[in-house]
Formats: sequence, structure tokens, C-alpha cells
Amino acid sequence: MLKQVSVFGENSKGTLQKITSILAEAEINIWGSVTNDSAEFGIIRMVVSDPEKAQEKLTEAGYMCRLSNVLGVEVADEVGNLNRLLLALSESNISINYMYLSFNRDSGKPVMVFNTDGIWEVQECLKSKGYNLI
Repeated sequence: MLKQVSVFGENSKGTLQKITSILAEAEINIWGSVTNDSAEFGIIRMVVSDPEKAQEKLTEAGYMCRLSNVLGVEVADEVGNLNRLLLALSESNISINYMYLSFNRDSGKPVMVFNTDGIWEVQECLKSKGYNLI
């Protein structure tokens, strides 16, 4: 199970750079991220090397942050592998709230990071289907 940091940031020039600067100064590596914006604020979701420290440093800098559990599923870099993962989830009646891409630095394989309801049950379901969870 991975921990994800969600950061609520003003949708203005330089905000993302300020956030990445705080993480860089704290020697926290960003392994994967996705941003979603709205008119005034956006959500930056990240899997990082030290999520608790990231939350602490970003909160100290005035950002509203939240930690949450996400699943990281390693898939081979081959045509159709994301489709097979999504089909396995669909066949098990599992819906995904959101998904983004990272990669396993040890194996070099892509990792699909996603959030879903009933995350512990989904983790066990995917393990039983032979998926490698990070």
C-alpha cells in the first residue's frame, strides 16, 4: 500500500514550482504525480519517497495537505497491459476514482497508481489475480 500526498494549491503562476521546491529542499523525491485544477484551486496528488515528511513540510509552508492510501500495480510495458488491469478490475466490479502513472525504479516497469473505494479488499483481489502491488 502506498501513501499519497494531496496538496491543495492556488491555481496561479509558480504554485507547482513552490511545492516542488519545498520537497526538493527536504530531499523528498517525487515518484509520480497528477494535477487537477479548477478556477481558483487545484489538487496535486503525489507519491513521494517520504509522504509524512512531505505533509509536514508542506503544511509548515501553509499548504493544506492530506495523506491517503493508494494502490500501485506494476504492469509490463506492453500493448494491452493497462486494458488487462482495467478488465480485471471491471470483472471484479471495482471502480477507479482516479489513476496516474509512475514506475518502479528497481524493475523499470510502469506502475499504475490508483484510488478506489474498499482499497484493502481491492488489494487482496488484485494479489489473487497475480498482480504485483508496490
